[in-house]
Amino acid sequence: MTERNKREYGGGGIGVYVCQCGTNIAGMIDCAEVAAFGATLPGVKISREYKYMCSDPGQEMIKQDIRDLGLDRIVVASCSPHLHEKTFRDATSGGGLNPYFFQMVNIREHGSWVHTDGASATEKAKDLVRAAVRRVAMHKPLEARRVPIKEGVMVVGAGIAGIHAALTLANAGKHVYLVEREPTIGGHMAMFDKTFPTLDCAACILTPKMTATRSRSRSTPASSSTTCAWAARSASMPACTRRERSRMSSTWASACGSRSTCPSRRPCPRW
Repeated sequence: MTERNKREYGGGGIGVYVCQCGTNIAGMIDCAEVAAFGATLPGVKISREYKYMCSDPGQEMIKQDIRDLGLDRIVVASCSPHLHEKTFRDATSGGGLNPYFFQMVNIREHGSWVHTDGASATEKAKDLVRAAVRRVAMHKPLEARRVPIKEGVMVVGAGIAGIHAALTLANAGKHVYLVEREPTIGGHMAMFDKTFPTLDCAACILTPKMTATRSRSRSTPASSSTTCAWAARSASMPACTRRERSRMSSTWASACGSRSTCPSRRPCPRW
């Protein structure tokens, strides 16, 4: 491996593994040809095919190659990541690598199952493997961690959908903060006489739900309010709302329950 390839693809080399998945993949794609193609890609140290990579022998093959060949990246071309991505991450970790030094290629749903021409499906599988080899070289080690979260939920918009969502969450044991910019909750449905297609009385459906939001101990409605800060990345930093001045004082309220000045110094966006 050249010095440039070492910088781009890592020093240990990449292992490529092509799964036949019985006839699910091998019935349409030439797995041996895809594996041979993988061996020619820059940075690849070993490229193999096997009948079932998700089986115990298949996973053990990956672990053993990591130990014996010093691989530092793994690519598996097989079925859907929804089905076996965790399986192969665990195998990568079992070999001694960070589990995120792994990239999965779906050549079953994206290849054999959607093509009727074997040659075209094989060429597509090669392209997918080439892209995965290029991508996995850029992976960086990630570590899972636990962070404390507040179990409160903010529902923005207190129309019939927002009210129903808030009541469902409250019944599930969550404390809900229901935020509505208008002076009263209910939304457009509160203006209707009847609902389509049953022509049921709109107020008969909505009013009990509106009352329930006030009576539920786990529900905190806030009308005439707008959001002023969002905790998009930090679970410990609450989102904040600002209560409008009309018919009430201008106060700040946060999801943590405090009634102090909002910590956000940025101007609050208008709806």
